[in-house]
Amino acid sequence: MSQSSRQDPLPGPRTSRAAALFVHVFTATGAGIALLALLEAVREHWAAMFAWLGLALVIDGLDGPIARRLNVEAAQPNWSGEVLDLVVDFVTYVFVPAYAIIASGLLLPIAAPLLGVGVAISGALYFADRRMKTADNHFRGFPALWNAAAFYLFLLHPSPLASTLGIAALIALTFVPINVLHPVRVKRLRGLNLSLIAVWTVLAIMTVAKNFNVTMPVTAVLCAIALYVICGDAVIRILRPENR
Repeated sequence: MSQSSRQDPLPGPRTSRAAALFVHVFTATGAGIALLALLEAVREHWAAMFAWLGLALVIDGLDGPIARRLNVEAAQPNWSGEVLDLVVDFVTYVFVPAYAIIASGLLLPIAAPLLGVGVAISGALYFADRRMKTADNHFRGFPALWNAAAFYLFLLHPSPLASTLGIAALIALTFVPINVLHPVRVKRLRGLNLSLIAVWTVLAIMTVAKNFNVTMPVTAVLCAIALYVICGDAVIRILRPENR
């Protein structure tokens, strides 16, 4: 084999490359967890499905900081962590929740398949949109958090008509240039944002553990935090227009 046809050796010590590869495997584990969540959804074990999707959220929250700390991109340049993350996010945030939304029986039967297809298509387009994040790290449009949308459907159990209209509205909002809070990366009010997400996490775990049989105050707090995440930036910009 000629020298020009040989692959360049990977940079960094072998241990660093192994650690970087492990981070990619750790990220890819989310895809396996998505499959387990889907199996639970097929059995209509909805709380178990959300438990697996919650574990996938934990992995999604940890793999990025670990990857940056280990400089994974330099240690394993042949593997794209960004592409891998998007693939896993699609199945955990969009595909499995889309199935749950269709199969839950919470939508109008005639509209459910069409809306499920709409969730999958709009979610795929959103992950391919290079404008999905604003300069200040807000999401642009509804950020394809269909796992959260499904969670609130099971929590609130609105009428089939209301559920159908709500899912249709979220699909449309995917393409509307509203700012939706990224509670970790947005610097403004970060302490408040992280505190609210911590409260939300505790209450969501409690809700899933109790198979969505929670008290009205728990439901009210979960809904209030969701409204803050979706509408908080718009309210702040109205009250403080100098921040535009």
